[in-house]
Amino acid sequence: MRAQVSSSQLLVALDRDSSVPLQQQLCDQISGSVRTGRLRPGDPVPPSRELAHQLRVSRTVVTRAYELLRANGVLTSRQGSGTRVSGTLTDTPPPAQRAARPPLWPEPPLPTDAGSPLWKPWEPAPMHRPDGAYDFRHGTPALASFPVTRWRQSLAEAVSQADAVALGYGPAEGASSLRTQISALLRRSRALDANREHTVVTSGATQAMDILVRLLVGPDDVVVIEDPSHTVLRQIFGYSRAAVVPVGVDEEGLRVDEIESQVRAHGHDPSRVRLIYVTPSHQFPTGFIMSERRRRALLRWAREHSATVLEDDYHNEFTFAEERLPSLAADPQDADVVYVGSFSKTLFPSLRIGYAVLPQHLVRPFLGVKWITDRLTPTLTQEALAEFISSGAYARHIGRMDRLYRQRRARLLEALYEHFGAGVRISGTAAGLHVLVTLGGAPDADEAAIVRAAAARDVRIYPASGYFVTRPPAEPTFLIGYAALPTARITEGVALLAAAVRESTAR
Repeated sequence: MRAQVSSSQLLVALDRDSSVPLQQQLCDQISGSVRTGRLRPGDPVPPSRELAHQLRVSRTVVTRAYELLRANGVLTSRQGSGTRVSGTLTDTPPPAQRAARPPLWPEPPLPTDAGSPLWKPWEPAPMHRPDGAYDFRHGTPALASFPVTRWRQSLAEAVSQADAVALGYGPAEGASSLRTQISALLRRSRALDANREHTVVTSGATQAMDILVRLLVGPDDVVVIEDPSHTVLRQIFGYSRAAVVPVGVDEEGLRVDEIESQVRAHGHDPSRVRLIYVTPSHQFPTGFIMSERRRRALLRWAREHSATVLEDDYHNEFTFAEERLPSLAADPQDADVVYVGSFSKTLFPSLRIGYAVLPQHLVRPFLGVKWITDRLTPTLTQEALAEFISSGAYARHIGRMDRLYRQRRARLLEALYEHFGAGVRISGTAAGLHVLVTLGGAPDADEAAIVRAAAARDVRIYPASGYFVTRPPAEPTFLIGYAALPTARITEGVALLAAAVRESTAR
């Protein structure tokens, strides 16, 4: 009969039918674990009382074994730190290396249209930057201005109110309190009468898109996306079983009248379009706002072709235009519209809370996929966010950020026109946390050369060409975010960028 225990990463097996005394077996196994590298210098071993209880032996067996191991220099004991493997051992071999297993695929699985520029991986580097850099990365909110102290209060309140239900597996649709607050927010700010029962909390907007593709799209189906568009969503749709067709945008948004011709040009039947992805409030990356005329045309096309519109309400909270249009989902005109939003840019990206407002017939299947994939978005964080919104802290934060971003946006535009004059073209000034800047006055300059010259001056800028599937900009074009930079650093950074452009043009 053998008793086994795994404690402090230590596996011990005692054979009670062996002629070898139990304390010697324990000594031998601990010594063997040290020799093979399973136990390393400094690793703890279980307290004698605990190990004796778990092995169902007398504590004397364990204490005598530990005494022998200490005498041989294998273990060491010190008041307050327990018993550990001796740090003076010098002949402990490194842990054995396992033979490498063959990969599941000879190469990573490729998207549907591998080789097409549609799948060109292109994203700015992560936000690890040296101190002192002027980083104009887009999509980064003013994290230094987030009310951390107030957020801690919301977290503390959520923990203090937590019961067994809150600490267990919550509902896949999300906390009722948060869904109620989201519904109220959308009703006030987007004219969207979002029934709480149709609102599902997700782990960011990305998860909502992924689930929708799984639900709605099958082989030989078509997904229509905007061109240009974000590479992340291209990859989400590209790993589905559908064909992905990019359709161009202009100052009025998606060119709805080109959907059929573009789908046919890619060799597909327009009747197979199942999903149309749009960012009507702030098109990414151009910043264009979809006109009322295009919105009506899109909903009509989707209704006539039984397609679902996926409305990604990107940056809707920060709109600087005098007139704000309601969401598409506020008046779907009998079309299926799924509204997707997120708190990543309004609060902070690591929060990872998004949401989807679904037509009634999609709620149950959507929840089925979510339950299978991740069970739930962390409940306590949802409760904290619900408290943060209901207390008014969220509205106050949005108000402060709106004023701050208006100041930084105005300073950026002034600096760009000051240094580049009439040759610069800027779009996306009506909403969001970035603008799209085309340096028309530097036709001979190369995007990559400008990026290098700017980086040499500790200025980080991000080319826009990678976001275009077809017809990339003929002139150097960049996404320039301003939300995370104080106005003084925006002024300095643009001046350094202008110097970098002059240098690149001269070359």
